[in-house]
Amino acid sequence: MMHSYSYTERRRLLQVHASAPAFVFFNILFIWGFYVSVIRQAVPLLNDAVFSGEVVFLVIGLYSILTSDAGIVTNGSASSDQPLNSSVSQVDNHDEELELPCHESTEGSGLGTRVRYCRSCKAYIKGLDHHCPAFGNCIGQNNHLLFLILLFGFISTEASYLVCALLFAAKSGILDRPSMEPTLSENLAVSTILFTILQLVWQVVFVIWHIYCVCVNIRTDEWINWKKYPEFLLVVQPQPGQRFANVRFRNPYDKGILQNVEEVLALRA
Repeated sequence: MMHSYSYTERRRLLQVHASAPAFVFFNILFIWGFYVSVIRQAVPLLNDAVFSGEVVFLVIGLYSILTSDAGIVTNGSASSDQPLNSSVSQVDNHDEELELPCHESTEGSGLGTRVRYCRSCKAYIKGLDHHCPAFGNCIGQNNHLLFLILLFGFISTEASYLVCALLFAAKSGILDRPSMEPTLSENLAVSTILFTILQLVWQVVFVIWHIYCVCVNIRTDEWINWKKYPEFLLVVQPQPGQRFANVRFRNPYDKGILQNVEEVLALRA
């Protein structure tokens, strides 16, 4: 039986360490404070409204994902997804089957399929993708969509700030007089521009990876640790002259892009 914990129980069970989320909050507030005190003067009203709205969205989104239930389950079946966890995988060649050592994908029993154990949270999570230190929570079936929306929110906000900071740099003439001694505000503007560019580079790659995982219906934890989960193991019998069977990766959960998106992001009613 699946069970959702109360907020107090989730906080105790997840044991969220506030340092990383607090650092993320601090960075957002620092950039926003610098924007209001320095950059804003050179920004058109429309750009100002867009950026300020995106900052508010990030703050609300971070609080929401920090306090969200990723999909904590206790004993009982969490899903009827197929294929069920098994100690036997399909075998290619000769239409034979080879028994594999049994590995519990839930590291426990009676919890259903695709329920993984998070060592950081010390909890079983339905559809666990990964534990996100920056957001202070696991990313699982219940908050995967919120996680992706928040990632796009970060990219959008940083892109907006980059535009605003470049407008400030152009208006103040920072780029036109590199030989002159820049002010503290100008130094901070250049530093935040470079920092924002670096953030955008890795976050775009990060988002592309997660979009790919959603489209093929695999979680990050499953991709990294697929040899732990028997449903991902395809064992090919050794050919004549070979001593050992080959173990290959297969994804039994891939049902086509549309169904994968609906399932991973919990869009089905």
